[in-house]
Amino acid sequence: MNGRFEAPVTALQGVTWRKSRHSGKWGNCLELAALADGTIALRQSREPNGTALIYTRAELAAFLSGAKDGEFDDLVS
Repeated sequence: MNGRFEAPVTALQGVTWRKSRHSGKWGNCLELAALADGTIALRQSREPNGTALIYTRAELAAFLSGAKDGEFDDLVS
């Protein structure tokens, strides 16, 4: 990690934001973007010009593995 843990989305120009096809159309989505330094940015679609959280690929991979294994299901059920 390069010491950045968050960044204003306006500083992340030229990135392509992606969201899950399971996301709703009412702005209740989390969006991800790959950054040039190999990290991943995460933002809330309701605030496209807000702050993005920055994660390493390893951090995001660990989180996604846990989500796929159901480790967070109790938080959304």
